[in-house]
Amino acid sequence: MSDIPRRAAARTAKLASLPLGFAGRTALGLGKRAVGIATDVISADIQQRTAEQLFSVLGQLKGGAMKFGQALSVFEAAMPEEMAGPYRQALTKLQEAAPPMPVASLHKALAEQLGPDWRELFAEFDDSPAAAASIGQVHRAVWKLPPARKNAKPKTVPVAVKVQYPGAGEALLADLKQLSRLAGMFKIIQPGMDIKPLLAELKERITEELDYAMEAETQRAFATAYAGDPEIYVPKVIASAPRVLVTEWVEGTPLAKVISDGTEEERDEAGRLMALLHFSAPARAGLLHADPHPGNFRMLADGRLGVIDFGAVARLPGGHPEAIGRLVRLALDDDADGVAEGLREEGFIKPDDEIDARAVLDFLRPMIEPVAVDEFRFTRAWLRGEATRLSNPRSPAYQLSRKLNLPPSYLLIHRVTLGSIGVLCQLEASAPYRGILEKWLPGFAHEAPVA
Repeated sequence: MSDIPRRAAARTAKLASLPLGFAGRTALGLGKRAVGIATDVISADIQQRTAEQLFSVLGQLKGGAMKFGQALSVFEAAMPEEMAGPYRQALTKLQEAAPPMPVASLHKALAEQLGPDWRELFAEFDDSPAAAASIGQVHRAVWKLPPARKNAKPKTVPVAVKVQYPGAGEALLADLKQLSRLAGMFKIIQPGMDIKPLLAELKERITEELDYAMEAETQRAFATAYAGDPEIYVPKVIASAPRVLVTEWVEGTPLAKVISDGTEEERDEAGRLMALLHFSAPARAGLLHADPHPGNFRMLADGRLGVIDFGAVARLPGGHPEAIGRLVRLALDDDADGVAEGLREEGFIKPDDEIDARAVLDFLRPMIEPVAVDEFRFTRAWLRGEATRLSNPRSPAYQLSRKLNLPPSYLLIHRVTLGSIGVLCQLEASAPYRGILEKWLPGFAHEAPVA
């Protein structure tokens, strides 16, 4: 049996252990209930044990399991506080770390992608990975730039070399297929969380994320759009191949570190810059950064936000849809009929559905609270309140949400916006978010944004 099938079997076994462990804990809960232990105590115990096993397994794997764990981790702020503590550390590890590939496999991949003389391209290359992602790992190196003139000493530049794991595509598909079968487990951890759409959307992004040459093109577009920007920094692409990407090295404080240890001022500024990137990129680059987990961001010493991963993007050549800004503005203006009509035009309300326009506006008001005021502080408590409001089957919001539709063209924008809000709530960041929308979101200020 070769190493690859053996590793695949081990991965499947680890993922398959999740429902077995869950079944055992459920049976244990039934036994405790039979001897009179309170249901809420049992539920919390099963939640904690399920979460600990889930993130322990995801944290040991690469491929789709880790990609899914990273996507899920941005919603950590929505989990009940008494539940979030025990496994918050495991979630953070998913954002920043994974076991490295063997050095021999690394060198083979580099030779295949950059040529047998790949070492000649570098003045230095560190075989130990500096960071790991879901489908590849990053190495620190020093790249030799072509000399400016003949016989001149070549200049060098510190670089990040992202190398894709062998068999990453197969691992992604296998993991996501297996995880889709386990979607029911997540109801135990967060009852209102619908995992299947997230998994389906991640599947759609796989082909793009596996092609580092395509990612290089995207990163070049972002780097051009933000060249010389005083607040957002995008490293330049130095070289690329289908499975290797070389970019300028970004030195800075990981956003996860700002979340855990940053001052209030540092967290506020990080949140402002995250929102600025989210809303300005479609207008400036025609692209939306679609992977907002904290591992993809650094705070630079000069105060800029460094962005270091462009594998997942939404292509929005016309910028953010004008309808989003227009409908938010109508909601703020208390135009219930206008909001309902606009939602129907965009496909959020099905053509033949009868719906109470005022009830729809009441449903939306808490969601637009962050831009109803000059400055707003996102908090874990606020997000948990929204999650509870939308997931309680007895609440009017829950009942109404089941009547609304999410058009396919808005699925990725919706997922990325929710993920970005999750990060802002982890930061507990206060900023003038309304002002950012007024400048960059079409329709919100009744005029086009200025690039």
